Amino acid sequence: MNRCRGNNTAAIAAGKGATALAVRGDGSPATDHGGLWLVRHARPLVDAGTCYGLTDVAVDPAENRAAARRLARIIAPNAMIRSSPLRRCTALAHALRSVRPDLQWQTDARIAEMDFGRWEGRPWRDIPRAELDLWTAQFASWRFGGAESVQHMLDRVNAAWRDCRAIPASHVWLTHAGVIRCAMLVAGGLHAIERADQWPREPLAFGGLTRLSWRDQPSTT
Repeated sequence: MNRCRGNNTAAIAAGKGATALAVRGDGSPATDHGGLWLVRHARPLVDAGTCYGLTDVAVDPAENRAAARRLARIIAPNAMIRSSPLRRCTALAHALRSVRPDLQWQTDARIAEMDFGRWEGRPWRDIPRAELDLWTAQFASWRFGGAESVQHMLDRVNAAWRDCRAIPASHVWLTHAGVIRCAMLVAGGLHAIERADQWPREPLAFGGLTRLSWRDQPSTT
């Protein structure tokens, strides 16, 4: 999180390529930029190096509250908020509403994290190297863990993106690193992924946020 010094404005952004938004001295947004704000959940309470996607883990309560306070300062009153149904995202939605009771939100399963099937909850180091190699070689279509492919996740994120784009408003997704990467690809015009090297490499930090306009063309390499 970066914050500009001064009495009248602040800029809140996190993650590579994040977009800062000016905020009035009273904490309300200076302007409603529209487009899509992508917000990653707070740090999950899970052992480092664990493969978790649809595994429904909790988050650090203090970090969750801090993320909600930051987010509350930039969301326009008429923003349309969607949350992944996983509790690490709905926890942020509830915390946000506690400081911005004017805001409403709904869950959308299309912006849940990828389902890693039988590898859910397993340490990455215990997953056979051959399985990881197959995923890299057939990145779009390989169902890692036997559940979901990257292309399937990209398709569902693209569907959610299209629905939001059709509604002229400021949109907010409370979501996950994988979904944020998919949204970056869709914003850049890539709707079918073919190779692992097309996958965006750097995610937002936990609790971070960035904004994509419907006209943005971010890098997909």
